[in-house]
Amino acid sequence: MTIGNDGSSAATFESAYRELLQDPAACERICRGILTNSSSPVIRLLLASALRLQGDNAGADALATALVREIPRWTGAHFEYGMAAGRQGRHAEALAAFYEVEKLGGLPALWREIGEQRRATGDATGAEAAFLRHLASPVLEPSLHEAVALQTAQDVPGAERAYRLHLKRYPDDVLALRHFAEFCSSQDRYDEAETLLRRCLDRAPSFELGRYGLAMVLLHAHAVVPALEEVERLLAHAPNRLEYMALKADALGRLGDFEAAADYIESILTIHSTNGPMWANYGHILRALGRREACEAAYKCAILLNQAVGEAYWGLANLKTYRFPPAEVAAMRAQAAMPRSSEDHTSLMFALGKALEDERDYAGAFEAYDAGNRERRKTLPYDHREREETVRRAKSVFSPAFFAERRGYGAAAADPIFIVGMPRSGSTLVEQILASHSAVEGTMELIELLMIARRLERSGAFPETLGALTPEACRQLGEEYLARSRPFRKTGATRFIDKMPNNFTQTGLIQLILPNARIIDVRRDPRACGFSNYKQHWATGQAFSYDLADIGKYYRSYVELMAHFDAVLPGRVHRVIYEDLVASPEAETRRLLAACGLEFEAGCLRFFENQRAVRTPSSEQVRQPVNKDGLDAWRPFEPWLVPLKDALGPVLGAYPAAPRL
Repeated sequence: MTIGNDGSSAATFESAYRELLQDPAACERICRGILTNSSSPVIRLLLASALRLQGDNAGADALATALVREIPRWTGAHFEYGMAAGRQGRHAEALAAFYEVEKLGGLPALWREIGEQRRATGDATGAEAAFLRHLASPVLEPSLHEAVALQTAQDVPGAERAYRLHLKRYPDDVLALRHFAEFCSSQDRYDEAETLLRRCLDRAPSFELGRYGLAMVLLHAHAVVPALEEVERLLAHAPNRLEYMALKADALGRLGDFEAAADYIESILTIHSTNGPMWANYGHILRALGRREACEAAYKCAILLNQAVGEAYWGLANLKTYRFPPAEVAAMRAQAAMPRSSEDHTSLMFALGKALEDERDYAGAFEAYDAGNRERRKTLPYDHREREETVRRAKSVFSPAFFAERRGYGAAAADPIFIVGMPRSGSTLVEQILASHSAVEGTMELIELLMIARRLERSGAFPETLGALTPEACRQLGEEYLARSRPFRKTGATRFIDKMPNNFTQTGLIQLILPNARIIDVRRDPRACGFSNYKQHWATGQAFSYDLADIGKYYRSYVELMAHFDAVLPGRVHRVIYEDLVASPEAETRRLLAACGLEFEAGCLRFFENQRAVRTPSSEQVRQPVNKDGLDAWRPFEPWLVPLKDALGPVLGAYPAAPRL
């Protein structure tokens, strides 16, 4: 096989072309070697591209000009001529060449380059129209196609290299920016994804898919107010589009504006009344607001529509106090036997487990819980060795000397009260008690501290890098946390609660950047806490909770880490033992308030009268007086809890104290 009429082999051409994508200088050497004995137009065009990519636009121009004269209907020659002309400021010539390419059949990168030339001449409208056509292109140019293919093959390092190489050559390629943003988002690198999408939208402001992606990225990064702003811009163009309306409802809920979210979803349902998932979402919001009857009705409406069935049944089960009648149990069994998505089936299994537990069919209940957990585990892998290593490194860094040397670091504000510990430990009850105090506002489970920690992790080995932070840097981080939390504070209360249980992993960071914040650690019997996690189908996160042994190991690591901070920062963390709180609510409430520097208020004992919205799984339970109903709920399942107890080891026998680990 030959290329042109010169006898150069296809293999040699392929080698040169591969080098063009990776190393233009190497491509140039191969091409010049071939051209010593050949005048191949294809190789000359390849050489022109190699010269342009190295910045020799004049050399590329000379080759392309000659090729256009020789083969006037060759798209490649006109395209390369336009590229060289444009990079030398001859924008009118470049546009003429590119439109000639369009007449001859087009090329994948054509509309990107037309957009760049229109932009260079000040034609913003024409530029955006061209960029939008490029974004809609079904065919990718080879270097971008390679990056997307590597991403599809889950070759993360290879895809990253390919994206960065392409964007090094074409830094404002809107299509590449969009694809790379999706890649970064899939890696939880939301700040990078945001930057890329904003660059994309700078060139194509009306690119709705890009703006929708930006809003999603901002929500993932918990930048809810900016996300809501982007959603409002989308709704200005398409006010009844369900995806945009659903995103606004989600944003309002994440901000804690549950009344506004409920009102908005009601308006959505007047337009999209047969959308089951929206009815299920409506149920979630009504549950947070404590509108029990309307909440149940919303979930049942989703079930009647035969959409989001698993989510709706789980919504009913997640009320904790709802009892499924026999007809609904039979319906769940029938639905579980039907083909459906993995997520929907998983939700059904957790709901069925709750229904069977209420019927005291403990073997059947455990079988259903176990099936749901096994399904969920397939999509949410977890390796406890990473948690053990995190604890080891934290214990190594956060020594008494570390904190003594940094006394006075951080922001001075005493506003936050962090409630930490294991999920399902009774932390919502403690939150509700504190939020019933006149000086305290309950917000929600904020991820602001975890987002700051995640950013610090990306900047170097964490928590080791904290040792290099200056006093000013620590103060700024504390102020950043306060600023990020401000949109979630709706009242004028001087104190606010951040009830993210997983913040126990950031106890050292809290001390460093917010030394006057209060830290409350809520601890519950590890068997009760562990099994409660096992039968909880979390919306996101908590990957450890889908295997009994992993739950035990996670609980053990939690106890070990908090025991370390008890030793290096004596008295810094106030611990609430859930069983003690249930047995002696007034005495424990007084201790809790004193630890937070608050005067006792009788209203804290009547926390169940507090009408604030609560979005955690315990939302209905904390609207009732303290009772002992849940203390021993794990006992009927004890025969199946051996992996949990074995993994807990000495932690179980020492509870509520911490053993020497």
